[in-house]
Amino acid sequence: MKKIHNFVNGNLSSISKKELPVNDPSTGEEIGKVVMSSIDDFNNVIESSKKSQLEWSNTTPLKRSRILSNYKNLIEKNLNELAEIVSKEHGKTLADAKGSVTRGLEVVEFACGIPHLLKGEFSQNVGTNIDSWSIRQPLGVCAGITPFNFPAMVPMWMYPISIACGNSFILKPSEKDPSCSIRLAELFTEAGLPNGVFNVIHGDKEIVDLILESNEISSVSFVGSTPVAKYIYEKSAKFGKRVQALGGAKNHLIVMPDANIDQAVDGIIGAGYGSAGERCMAISVAVAVGDIADELVGKIQLEAQKLKVAPWTDAESDMGPVISKEHKDKIENYISLGVKEGATLVEDGRNYRIQGYEKGFFVGPTLFDNVTENMKIYKEEIFGPVVCVLRAKNYDEALNLVNNHEFGNGTSIYTSDGEISRHFTTNAKIGMVGVNVPIPVPMAFHSFGGWKQSLFGDHSMHGEEGIRFYTKLKTITSRWPKSIQEGPEFVIPTN
Repeated sequence: MKKIHNFVNGNLSSISKKELPVNDPSTGEEIGKVVMSSIDDFNNVIESSKKSQLEWSNTTPLKRSRILSNYKNLIEKNLNELAEIVSKEHGKTLADAKGSVTRGLEVVEFACGIPHLLKGEFSQNVGTNIDSWSIRQPLGVCAGITPFNFPAMVPMWMYPISIACGNSFILKPSEKDPSCSIRLAELFTEAGLPNGVFNVIHGDKEIVDLILESNEISSVSFVGSTPVAKYIYEKSAKFGKRVQALGGAKNHLIVMPDANIDQAVDGIIGAGYGSAGERCMAISVAVAVGDIADELVGKIQLEAQKLKVAPWTDAESDMGPVISKEHKDKIENYISLGVKEGATLVEDGRNYRIQGYEKGFFVGPTLFDNVTENMKIYKEEIFGPVVCVLRAKNYDEALNLVNNHEFGNGTSIYTSDGEISRHFTTNAKIGMVGVNVPIPVPMAFHSFGGWKQSLFGDHSMHGEEGIRFYTKLKTITSRWPKSIQEGPEFVIPTN
């Protein structure tokens, strides 16, 4: 039985004897045990991070960039291995896992440009013979708390940029699929990163609270549910930390009457059921505008029935299991609730069974029609392969649905009308907006983040927002006066 330790100071180690099982979601079988760290483990990680950070911050950005470039090459070389680790512990298809590792790799590529990204600004003669310039300096020790659904990509939204900026970084991954984080840390060490700059600690809420309360940690990055994001934001702020906490989502895809309906259906199928719906950018709500609803629902149902639900080892699998039995039960309870609330259950994914994998955590593609705003299946994040269809009389009604929902992570519109598209991208109160694309996830050189209850804190992730988050700005004003004493000045200088 594989035991998954912490990664501290370049080595696998842990003090605590407490463990939790790690399961293969396809079979339900236990495939490993992950350590649940103690306060002694945490103190070791803090000590390692503090010791390494000062020397690392004094390493030139160009040298840091070269190590990141080595790291990028190693990730590319080991991409298949990393994807298999993700698939085995998470359950998503191998192609999906490879895609997620690649999207994380793009952030590493972005961070390789750190010498340029850290450049400040300079102004000569802001006053008579006085110059002023700004520089960005590292925060110190930073931490990230990441979810189960993207065990490679989401951590790579955080630590490559933080480390490129001169910080040391402590990663607390999900205990449900922890192995990928360890392998990523090993590869970073192989790339030449000094020991202690990147540490990985496993644990539960006890470790999370130690991170939030530690005076040695300057910032916390988080991705997860809204209640936890809000808790992390509030508690971190109480202890003087900089915070970026990404919460839940209920992403709407509006289908206008003039849309290419087949393209819209393909978008809904891929974005709603891909990765078994366990994406913060999954499309969980389709809004049918005007008289296209019956045709849209019929085509979604037809395509959903064609999906192959199977383990990641099946190369033809379109979607795999969900992460755990508890999560499977939660999703199926939401489906039952939707029926009770009066929605029309068009496609039922409950009690899904695959021969030979009867103990796996599979939920089939599920489709609801005639969902209304007051239903819990519309209001709350289900985080599974469940798509709800709402019917809107016109564009204005559809836009109001998007803007009135408490979540503001992502949204899309399918239309052939440029005027409607422009109005939507301008007036949707959402952080990430797509036009005729189902999942508007920004590339690494832009930034990822929602609005409303989907983001707590002032900064989105990666891109230049990430650089600003992981550095503090310093502005210098300088004058080299003549040796002759000019006497004191009592008026604020203005020229």
